[in-house]
Amino acid sequence: MTPTSKEILKNFKEISLKKPSDQIVHQIRDLISTGVLKAGDRLPSERALADKFAVGRGHIREALKKLELCGVLKTLPQSGTVVVGLGVEALEGLIGNILHFEKYDLVCLLEIRLILEINAARLAAMRATKANVIELIRVHEHFRKHVKNNDTAVAEDRLFHIKVAEFSKNTVLRSFITIITPEVFSVSNSPEAYRRDQAELVLNEHEIILQAIKQKDPEKAAKAMQGHLDKQ
Repeated sequence: MTPTSKEILKNFKEISLKKPSDQIVHQIRDLISTGVLKAGDRLPSERALADKFAVGRGHIREALKKLELCGVLKTLPQSGTVVVGLGVEALEGLIGNILHFEKYDLVCLLEIRLILEINAARLAAMRATKANVIELIRVHEHFRKHVKNNDTAVAEDRLFHIKVAEFSKNTVLRSFITIITPEVFSVSNSPEAYRRDQAELVLNEHEIILQAIKQKDPEKAAKAMQGHLDKQ
């Protein structure tokens, strides 16, 4: 029996084009695996790497951020980015994981975001300084201005969440949220998701989170953040 076009199509696989940052990750992995780069070695500057790879510095930052997040690289004050000592097997496992960051489905992203941001809000309520609260109020009011002007305000919404993470004073938590938040917004939001009525609802929920942090009430802040994200 002659196969149908649909049956034939099942035998083909989607073509996966590698992002520039992933190609950079692969090259750094290979240099570490072969011993060209060793623990403690310092990488060239972002500008030098960008010139060598003939890509924008944004691609370099994305690759280095992925490698640093998973412990392959580490940025040291006044020393730049250096290689961390890892066994080859551990290195291969980490590289395999970070190259799939962008392939997380929406459910996985939302689940991990919930865990991270609830705890970020809780810690921010415990650790935010008066200056931090003032900054968070400024970001919140900037969001309010855009909402009143019927602007999309996606970037302003995102910034509020990143600032809460920053004021948690946990650099690892902040790094995870800084990376994952744009991913969540890119797959879950569209301009239509920020109609005036919905944007005002988000604004009100941010207000509750802000007040809980201002009042230094960790559990209220965590509960407010959970209620906010549960509606996303």
